[in-house]
Amino acid sequence: MPDGAMPDKNGNGVARGCISAGCCGILGSMTFEQDETFERGASSVSADLFGTVCALCDKAASAGRMLAQFTTARKNELLGAVADALIEHADDIAAANARDMQQAFDSGMDEGRLDRLRFDVERIGASALGVRHVASLPDPVGEIVRGYTLENGLRLNQIRVPMGVIGMIYEARPNVTVDVASLCIKSGNAVVLYGGHAARQTNAATQAVIHQALTAQRADPHMVVSLDEFGRAGADAMMRARGHIDVLIPRGGAGLIQSVVRNASVPVIETGAGNVHIYVDRSADLDKAVPIVLNAKTQRVGVCNAAEKLIVHRAVAQTFLPRMAQALGRAGVELHADEASYAIIAADLAGGAGPGGEDVAAGPGAAGDDTARPRHIRLVHAIDADWDTEYLALKMGIKVVDSLDDAIEHINRHSTGHTETIVAEDYSAVERFTSRIDSAVVMVNASTRFTDGGMFGFGAELGISTQKMHARGPMGLQEMTTTKWIGYGTGQVRA
Repeated sequence: MPDGAMPDKNGNGVARGCISAGCCGILGSMTFEQDETFERGASSVSADLFGTVCALCDKAASAGRMLAQFTTARKNELLGAVADALIEHADDIAAANARDMQQAFDSGMDEGRLDRLRFDVERIGASALGVRHVASLPDPVGEIVRGYTLENGLRLNQIRVPMGVIGMIYEARPNVTVDVASLCIKSGNAVVLYGGHAARQTNAATQAVIHQALTAQRADPHMVVSLDEFGRAGADAMMRARGHIDVLIPRGGAGLIQSVVRNASVPVIETGAGNVHIYVDRSADLDKAVPIVLNAKTQRVGVCNAAEKLIVHRAVAQTFLPRMAQALGRAGVELHADEASYAIIAADLAGGAGPGGEDVAAGPGAAGDDTARPRHIRLVHAIDADWDTEYLALKMGIKVVDSLDDAIEHINRHSTGHTETIVAEDYSAVERFTSRIDSAVVMVNASTRFTDGGMFGFGAELGISTQKMHARGPMGLQEMTTTKWIGYGTGQVRA
């Protein structure tokens, strides 16, 4: 066994081995978002702690092996008990969340991340409904993916089976605790969680409720394990626990995701930051385009499926951009515009445009008129870095292009591969866009906010994968399984 290695759950030796708004700080050699700051170069995992984490992962593996043998009805009973317990203890979880929210607010957390951190009674109720929806979904375990019989009579079936132990590293997203636990229970997987500092009290209260519900059902609560008590070092240990964790999924900002991808020895499913684009084609129905863009940008700004960039065909820019700028301005969105879009928007605004990010005055409207022009629109000149930035804030980059091909080229160069939308009535333009855009999800005449496991009918999601292997897009129950082959023979031997 190599130096510094720990025996894995099978007894083998295992050695230990983008631009995003608000992305700073270090976890050992890992960059995390602000709630996970850590001194650069500090040693984050001792041998004792690593051994403790591996032992907990192995307990999860043992519980997972039992869970994998449960019938669908039995798994649904556990999910029903978890949903009931969440409703019963919603006030306790919400109270813990209020303490986390206050600490985060006092520390200067931005509005978008505060929104993600909120887990009040209403959102807890929605999570409980999500758990019940997961229970109602078909069980993927045992599903025959394909099967056939060889000429010699050997019958082969490829079936879905649980992955084993899934590790989740996430931040300021307490709903993920419930989503992932419910999906793992239904798909027969154990899960090891690290939910970050900002949501620690909320996560602890939520996990306690889940454990109580599982224990009351005489199920092993170690099928859902938390490493929050070990702090940032616990996350570092998870990344090194190859052989104890089967797959690791980071869910958070670009800094967290890329740090896990670069530093983990455990196989990683990469979820993506959302530098999300909307392209308004020359054939677009502009009456559709305005509410689509407004919803995609402002309905929730701190989530990965919120639109960050607006790309507009030059043929409709002169008509569309003034309308869109007014709508975004009323919502308080700061516009980072290229030269062409800046000139169009500024020329439309009463009072002229000042250089270098000045507020640009607009004509006043009648008091109480929701369609009136905003008095000021924050209009700034875009810089090169804007096109690669996930703002997670009331900001939007705007660019005018000469053709559909230019739009596709720009998006594929700068996108994180999450979600892109085209607003168009021309069928050929839609077909070219959907076939050539290299992202996990492409929407046509619809908001990017629909890229979500719940909206896709999954009940919940593990995350939104932007990689191209195994899973891509929102990850639900099927994406939490792998496959194995079973061969049924009658004594065949190979010649």
